[in-house]
Amino acid sequence: MRKTSVAALLAVSSLLLAGCTSHVADKEQYSGFLGDYSQLKPAESVSGEQTLRWISPDYQKGNFKNAHYTPVIYYPAAHPSQRISQQTLDEIRNYTDIQLKGAIATHWPLVASKSSQTLMVRAAITAVNAENKGMQFYEVVPVAAVVASTMAATGHRTQNSMLFLELEATDATGKPMIRVVRKAFGKTVNNSTTAITFADLKPGIDKMIRDAVSFTTP
Repeated sequence: MRKTSVAALLAVSSLLLAGCTSHVADKEQYSGFLGDYSQLKPAESVSGEQTLRWISPDYQKGNFKNAHYTPVIYYPAAHPSQRISQQTLDEIRNYTDIQLKGAIATHWPLVASKSSQTLMVRAAITAVNAENKGMQFYEVVPVAAVVASTMAATGHRTQNSMLFLELEATDATGKPMIRVVRKAFGKTVNNSTTAITFADLKPGIDKMIRDAVSFTTP
């Protein structure tokens, strides 16, 4: 009987801990910023990070002489919470915006107005998350979606801080050339009540930006 109880307990535990942290965004985590996600495929960045990406067969880097960069936004609009302050939200967006703009500028000169040879680049931070390490369940900040039963089962687990970025590049007519959904991992935070800071997310943002600088098409 004791062996049966232990086996049952292990079975339940294995179900609770079955899913390890996904390295790419799940479909339910798409924000709608890109409009169409159907052609995204798993890919590996230069640094070895997993991402979701689509590149149009019509895309040729040499066809574009410059780029028009639209500042990074939150999509949907972000609001401070008990875990993330307005100051932190501003720091995250401002830093990501400056660094991404610089990354795009390493590939093309940036221009204020478009021409037929201009690549139009826009991007959005679509979530700042803290996800239980080794679990599939997650808490989304600033729009909290806490699964209460999960917290009861797992207690105060350490969590991975992360940021979701969606990016689209189109030609001057609006025809999509590149779409990317990136899940950038930051530092580990103590538990589900620990505040998420800019310093926690900065390493993940920096790695994402380095990959953007190193990005080349096949």
